[in-house]
Amino acid sequence: MKKNPYQIIRSKYVTEKSQILEGLKECESNRSVRRCESPKYVFLVHPDAKKPEIASALEEIYKERGIRVKAVNVVNVKPKKRRVRGRQRYTSGFRKAIVTLEKGDTLENL
Repeated sequence: MKKNPYQIIRSKYVTEKSQILEGLKECESNRSVRRCESPKYVFLVHPDAKKPEIASALEEIYKERGIRVKAVNVVNVKPKKRRVRGRQRYTSGFRKAIVTLEKGDTLENL
């Protein structure tokens, strides 16, 4: 059964750390960071999605921009315990994908 690309890629994950990853390609302050010429973006993905599925779904979603995915790294974030009004609850766990695009490709609005 083939999944819809929008079922695989749920949303873009925007945090301070993901914004720093996106900005590494313009960073000139550190020699080791200066080598990061390919932009990286973070997405929330389906829990059962595999790396090749994520890459093909992104290329299909952004096919009008002609992006090419260089690498996909996947992280499973476990649920955390939280105490709410004296009761112990869990946050929901999720799966995120850190996608590296080819040099020169971007997802920002032009």
